[in-house]
Amino acid sequence: MAASLAAASGRAPLPRLFSRGILALVLGVYTIYQLGPFLWLATMSVRTTAEISADPYAWPSPMHLDQFRTAWVDSDFATYFWNSTIVVVGAVAVLTFIGAAAAHALARYRFRGNRLIYGILFSSIIFPPQITLISLYQILVDYNLYNSLFGLALVYISLQLPLTVYLLEGFFARIPQDLFDAAKMDGYGDLEIFWRIVLPVGMPAIATTLILNFIQLWNEFLFAVVLITDPDKRTLPIGIRAFMGDHFQDIGMIATGVMISVIPVIVVYVFFSEKLIRGMTAGAIK
Repeated sequence: MAASLAAASGRAPLPRLFSRGILALVLGVYTIYQLGPFLWLATMSVRTTAEISADPYAWPSPMHLDQFRTAWVDSDFATYFWNSTIVVVGAVAVLTFIGAAAAHALARYRFRGNRLIYGILFSSIIFPPQITLISLYQILVDYNLYNSLFGLALVYISLQLPLTVYLLEGFFARIPQDLFDAAKMDGYGDLEIFWRIVLPVGMPAIATTLILNFIQLWNEFLFAVVLITDPDKRTLPIGIRAFMGDHFQDIGMIATGVMISVIPVIVVYVFFSEKLIRGMTAGAIK
C-alpha cells in the first residue's frame, strides 16, 4: 500500500532510496580510492623533494611546473616518450586492423580449419607470454631485429594479436546476418562489407581492444628491457627505471617522470571511454 502510494505520488519507496544511497556511497568511496593515488602523484609531480619530505600530503604552493621541462629535456624523457609512441601506436594500429580482419573472417566465413585456427589462438592466450621470451630473443637476433624499435613492435603485435582476435570475434559473430545479406544485394564486395559495415558496427568492441592494447603495451617492461639495450631506444618504462636509478633520492622528479608516462593513458581513455563501456557491455542486453 505504501509502495503504491509512493509510486502514485511520483516518489520512490524508502527502501529504494536507501539502496540508491548505499550504492552512491559505495561508488563514491571506490572513486576516491581509485583517484587518491593519482591525485597524490599529480601533486607530488609539481613539488620539490624538500617540500614533499616536510609534508607529503600538502597542496603544492607554489607549483614547480619547471620540473616537467627538466625531466623532458635534461633527463631524455622526450626520447623515451617518442620511442614509446612510435612502438605502441604502430603496434596498436596494426593490431587493430589485422585483428579486426582476422576476427571478421573467423566469425563470418566457414572454411576448413576455421575452428582449428581459433583454437590455436585461444590456447595461446592461456599460457603466460614470458615463456616465449627466450625464443623471441633468439629470433630477433637471427633476423637482425634485436635492439630495434621495429623488432619490439613486432613482438608486441605477436603478443597481443591472439587476445585481440578472441575479443573481436565474439562481438563480430553477433552482428546480424541480415546486414551482410542486404549489403551483398546492393553489390558490396567482401572488402566493402568489412569497411562499411563491420568496422562501423564493431567500433565499440574495436575501441575496447584499442584501449586495452594501448594500456598494456604502454606500460610493458619485461620484453622491452630484455630486447632493447641502446639508451637512445629506451621506451618510457625502461627510461623511468633508469631515471629512478639516477635520481633515487629525488622523489619530486621521480613523480614528475611517472606523471609524464601516465598522461597519454588518461588522454586515450578520455577519448575512447564511452565506446569502451559500450564494448564491455555489448551483448549483456538483448
